[in-house]
Amino acid sequence: MKEYIERPLYIDRIKPYIGKNLIKVLTGQRRVGKSYLMMQIRDLIRENEPGTRIIYINKELHEFSMITDDVSLLEYVNRQHAGKGKVALFIDEIQDIDSFEKALRDLVTRKNFDIYCTGSNARLLSGELATLLSGRYIEIRVYGLSYPEYIMFRDIKDSAETFSTYLREGGLPFLIHMGSDVHVVNEYLNTIYNTILLKDVVARYNIRNVKFMENLVLFLAGNIGSIVSARKISEYLKSQKINISIQVVIDYLGYLE
Repeated sequence: MKEYIERPLYIDRIKPYIGKNLIKVLTGQRRVGKSYLMMQIRDLIRENEPGTRIIYINKELHEFSMITDDVSLLEYVNRQHAGKGKVALFIDEIQDIDSFEKALRDLVTRKNFDIYCTGSNARLLSGELATLLSGRYIEIRVYGLSYPEYIMFRDIKDSAETFSTYLREGGLPFLIHMGSDVHVVNEYLNTIYNTILLKDVVARYNIRNVKFMENLVLFLAGNIGSIVSARKISEYLKSQKINISIQVVIDYLGYLE
C-alpha cells in the first residue's frame, strides 16, 4: 500500500531526469511534501529498474544521526554499496549534513549514481545551489497543494465554502489529518510558521532583532496585493514609534526572499 497521494504535476517534471547523471534537488518550505515526492520517485525506480540498489537517508530520523558531515555521508554510502551496480541515492533534509556539497560532488562523478535530495532552509533556497554543486544539478521547486490538488487530496467537491477554506488554511498536505477544528489547524500552521521563521531565517542569518522580523512578516502578510517598498515600511514603523532605517528593512526583506 502506498504511503502517499501522488502529485503528477511534479512527478512529470522529474521523470525526464530519472537515471540522468545530475543531482536532483527538491527545494521548498517545510512540510510542502518534498519527502513524499521522493518516496514516489523511489517507488517508480523500484518498479521500472528492479536491479537498482536504493539507499534512502532521512536526516529527521535518529538512525541516521551519525551522518553529520561529508565524510560520514560518504562512509555510509560506501558501506551500503561496495559494488559497481546502479544506485539510486535519496537524502532527505540534506542541509543538516555539514559540507554536504563536497560529498555530492564526489558521488555525482560516479556514473552509476542517480542522486536525489531535499532541502528546506535558506541556504538551499537562496540561490547558493549553483555555487555549492558546480552546476551538476537540476532544482525542482515544490510548493503546497494547488486548489485542484487540495480538492483531490480531500476527495471533496469544488464549492465556494471549499475555496474559502483553502484560502484561509492554505495547501500544506498534512492539514488533511488535522480535521476541521479551526483551533487545531491554526496551532499546526503557527508551529510551522515559527519553525520556518526561527530556524530557517533567524538562525541562518544570525538575526538579532527578532521582534522586528516578526513585525515585518505581519506587515507584509497584511499588505498582500499592495505595492510596498522599504521606504513605506520604514515610515510605517516610525509611525508606530519603531525607528528602523531603510537599509535595515532592505536587508531583512532579503532574508525573507
